[in-house]
Amino acid sequence: MDPKTHVLDHPLIQHKVAILRKQQTGAKEFREIVSEIAMLMCYEATRDLPLQKARVDTPLGRAQVQVLAGRKLAVVPILRAGLGMVDGILDLIPAAKVGHIGLYRDPETLRPVEYYCKLPADVEQREVLLLDPMLATGGSASAAIGFLKERGAKSIRLLHIIAAPEGVARIRQDHPEVPIYCAALDEGLNEHGYIVPGLGDAGDRIFGTW
Repeated sequence: MDPKTHVLDHPLIQHKVAILRKQQTGAKEFREIVSEIAMLMCYEATRDLPLQKARVDTPLGRAQVQVLAGRKLAVVPILRAGLGMVDGILDLIPAAKVGHIGLYRDPETLRPVEYYCKLPADVEQREVLLLDPMLATGGSASAAIGFLKERGAKSIRLLHIIAAPEGVARIRQDHPEVPIYCAALDEGLNEHGYIVPGLGDAGDRIFGTW
């Protein structure tokens, strides 16, 4: 495992991933658990954010404390499945700005095409958490990173619930400096490009359209 790829093995994360994988898990519970996993992953993925010393007044005196320093944060889901991860992260980081990237696959070239991109105006000054529950071929994530870089983003972290080795390899090839955080690294892809064993189509299961 390369040092930029982090598989988060916290017991709570692993237990919740097991529930997501179950075919019997309904859309309501699936949405809730995706949000909970995103919150737990955010906790792990932001572990190295810089801190600076400060002073605050408590009811009983003055305390030396540590507060976040450096870059502010932006949360950018890849539409549509990435939307399911946003609220869990905002519960931890309510001051983060939220952008959106929409992609579709060109039926002839099979390459991702951007159809929507709205980012914070100061994205170049922010630490960007790019969200998508699944990292399959890596094409969409790689394209989204490219779009972020074109608009000035300098610090990007990828958060996925399930990843395939093929997707990780694609990101390492195209964007070797970008860290990947995932809750599980699965066996690989089937002939249709789905992660195996995976959990099915995350977007369909989040929005109840499967």
